[in-house]
Amino acid sequence: MSMDDQAPGPLRVLVFGGALRAGSVNARLASLVARLVSDHGATADLATMREFAMPPYDGDAEAAEGVPQGALALRDRLELADAFVISSPEYNASVPGVLKNAIDWVSRIRPQPFGTKNALLVSASPSMIGGNRALWSLRVPLEHLGTRVYPDMFSLPRAYEAFAEDGQLTDSGLQQRLTQTVVAFLRFVEADARYVCLRRRWYEFLGDSTQTQVIQRAEG
Repeated sequence: MSMDDQAPGPLRVLVFGGALRAGSVNARLASLVARLVSDHGATADLATMREFAMPPYDGDAEAAEGVPQGALALRDRLELADAFVISSPEYNASVPGVLKNAIDWVSRIRPQPFGTKNALLVSASPSMIGGNRALWSLRVPLEHLGTRVYPDMFSLPRAYEAFAEDGQLTDSGLQQRLTQTVVAFLRFVEADARYVCLRRRWYEFLGDSTQTQVIQRAEG
C-alpha cells in the first residue's frame, strides 16, 4: 500500500475554556466536550487559558519585544489541530477580555492561524440563557479573521448545578443535544479536512496577504 492509499489519521481538535479560574464551569464544559470528541473517534487536545498567559495587547510592546510566548504557544496548538472548540464565559453580556486579548495577539502572527480553521463555540453560565450573548460576540472577531464558525452553538444554563459527579450533564436532554452538536461538528470538520469540499473561505482580514481566496464561503 502506498502512502497515498493509507487512511488518514483521526481528526485533532483543540478544546479550551475561556476563563482563567481553575474551577470555572467553562473548564468543566470544555473537559466534557473533549471527552465527547475522543468518544467519537477524534483526538482531543484539552488546554486551559493559563497555558496561554500573555499581557494585554500593546503595539509598542510588540514592536519592541515581539509576540509573547503564550500567544506563540496558542498558535502552535492551533496549527496542530484540524479544528478548535472554545467554551466561553459571559462577562457583562459579552466575551471575556482575556479571551479577546488572546485572539488579538494571535492575529498578529503571520500566517495567522485562525483563517484556516473550523470552530465550535459553547458556553456555560449560571444565568438562564447560558452565556449565549458571549458566543454571539465571540463569533465576530473569529469570523473576521476567517474562521468558519459552526452555525449551531451550545449554551448551558444554570451551570453551577448542571454537572453530575462523573462530569456529564444532569439534564439528559441537554447532554443529548451537546453530544449531537459535537458529533455534527466533527462530521463537518471531517468533510472539510478529508474531502476538500469547502476549499474557498470567506475572508476579510486585510492585514494578512497569505489568503488568496476571499470571495466565497464554499465551493461545490
